Amino acid sequence: MTALNEEHIKTLLSEVVDEYSDDDIVSLGWVRGIGVDGDAVAVDLRAGYPVDGTRDSLITAVRDRLEADPGISRATVTLDWRVFAHQVQGELKPMEQVRNIVAVGSGKGGVGKSATAVNLAMALQADGARVGVLDADIYGPSIPRMLNIAGRPETTGKRIVPKKAYGMQVMSIGFLVEEDTPMIWRGPMVTSALQQLLGESDWDDLDYLIVDLPPGTGDIQLTLAQKVPVSGCVIVTTPQDIALLDARKAVQMFRRVDTHVLGVVENMSTHVCSQCGHEEPIFGTGGGARMASEYDIPLLGQLPLALRIRSDLDAGDPTVHADPESDIAASYREFARRTAALLARRPRSLQLNLPKIQVQNR
Repeated sequence: MTALNEEHIKTLLSEVVDEYSDDDIVSLGWVRGIGVDGDAVAVDLRAGYPVDGTRDSLITAVRDRLEADPGISRATVTLDWRVFAHQVQGELKPMEQVRNIVAVGSGKGGVGKSATAVNLAMALQADGARVGVLDADIYGPSIPRMLNIAGRPETTGKRIVPKKAYGMQVMSIGFLVEEDTPMIWRGPMVTSALQQLLGESDWDDLDYLIVDLPPGTGDIQLTLAQKVPVSGCVIVTTPQDIALLDARKAVQMFRRVDTHVLGVVENMSTHVCSQCGHEEPIFGTGGGARMASEYDIPLLGQLPLALRIRSDLDAGDPTVHADPESDIAASYREFARRTAALLARRPRSLQLNLPKIQVQNR
């Protein structure tokens, strides 16, 4: 029988793989402490992404593996989590009150990008994270309607206080203009508005700020890449070839400006008839997986085409909140966990917002 010691326990733990991170919990750095008392073992773990919704199953998996060893009679497992700020592009530094900015983009409109961004944010929050949403689509802001928020935000001095929806902090140009007012602005005005919405908002200790980008690869995307510290971006596509063509351009654009692409999510992957239950891939099959393979990026999830998603957003109550036990909500939660887990594998940011020290001869 192998003697119980820390190295033996680590070997056993290395056989437990986190399904969302695609690696074992030792390699992921989850192990904070190991205690051995005779044939009893205690293990303290900390994940790098929110696990409120999966904590019990993770603890059970670890405990079962440990207690399967004949030398261990009882295993005690504790698990918590903490989100750290991760590496951003270039010489930029993470924002003081926002640990990670995750941009959600697409090469073209009509692929359900905003719906995906909103439900991603709500799924992250459902797992315990502190989440904000920034509507960066200056010309066509839709987040206020999707989250049923109205009215102008309050201000404290020179800062704007984000509106609240379902516990999330939310900012949009849609709060500052009437819903039917067109934004007839040139590029510099649009990018200035984005920087103000992001930098002058009084964000409060966020793990993730989900940024809903406009479609395309224009001024907003370029400003985001050059001036906003982005931890990673998610590309939304549908399975058909035209959407995939434009999504590829989005991936290439983010790569050229040194912004990490976390992966691609295939929206409207399949449709299930609400009357008969027949499932049909209206927009084709396998497009997101092929694109992920072609560009060597993860496929973060495959989301359904469902009437419920549209009707819930029209009512201002996204499906993850409106029907949390549904298969649709489960798809969004799986996508969110995969996104957060892969972001947690990125190098942590070592850049601190410290004041510059000047030394002068007197």
